[in-house]
Amino acid sequence: MAQLTRRRLLGAAAALPLATSALAAYPDQAVRVIVPWNAGGLADVVIRAMAPAMSARLGQAVVIENRPGANGAVGTQAVARAAPDGHTLILANAETHAINPLIYPRLPYDPVADFMPVTLFARGPFVLLTRPGFGTADLDAFLARVRADPGRVSFGSWGIGSTSHLAMEALAKRAGLRMLHVPYTGAAPASTALIAGQIDAMFLNAGPAEAVARDGKVRILGVGAPARIPLLPDTPTLAELGMPVNAGNWFGLLGPARMPAAAAERLAAVAAEGVEDPAVREVFRAQAALPVTTSPDAMRSFIAEDRASWAEVLRDLNIRLE
Repeated sequence: MAQLTRRRLLGAAAALPLATSALAAYPDQAVRVIVPWNAGGLADVVIRAMAPAMSARLGQAVVIENRPGANGAVGTQAVARAAPDGHTLILANAETHAINPLIYPRLPYDPVADFMPVTLFARGPFVLLTRPGFGTADLDAFLARVRADPGRVSFGSWGIGSTSHLAMEALAKRAGLRMLHVPYTGAAPASTALIAGQIDAMFLNAGPAEAVARDGKVRILGVGAPARIPLLPDTPTLAELGMPVNAGNWFGLLGPARMPAAAAERLAAVAAEGVEDPAVREVFRAQAALPVTTSPDAMRSFIAEDRASWAEVLRDLNIRLE
């Protein structure tokens, strides 16, 4: 046993200079981060805030490329097929790696086998909004209104199977509600419809929601986060109001499978430093994005747990997309 242990130690010592050398050479070109949604959304805003901070620490440009389509599947598939050298990453979220595998029977990528996790770097809590003139001042009044008119109160989302859609379905299931779902092609058209009074309610990222609520265009009823958020310190969580529904999204980085573990570890460390940058913190604060970073292994476990959580929400909805 002693001889075996000594051999392992000698082998590890011999490999260390090679690993250190490889890590020192990475990255040797620009790092491209594919955002599988349109420009201007929360995912796009937070990674563009992170890019300069990461670039300064990596010594190479961090280039953001928007490649939307199929609830994030188009851009995600492109990264799954990219060279596994650490120079192409996906800006992933719950839709790409937890929800899509549950609702697309022929998803063009495997969310586990095709990717090397790197790190989470932000979470984006949602708030529950109602349109102008809807006439419900708080969550209890909203729930009573929906129960009194089952199937007629409408809610918007940025697509079937999106986090905004499933967050409302989770609330409806817990509260025993029937509502009318109106899907849109993005958060911007859905929130525009809410402000115009074309739909009655929706879950929206807290940052944009706070801006329109401040102008009196919509009413915020509660925050779908485990705790109150800095941008809305006086707004209670749904859990405080008796409806413990966690509504929101997460954002993280992954590379193609077989990406060197040393590259993933370095990127995770760089992201952890990046979220502490004052300029990044200010953008996150304005968008109500909560900074959070993890190791690659911890991110792998987090995604698995998130997928299991969404599977529970989807179990009774029978959502399947082509």
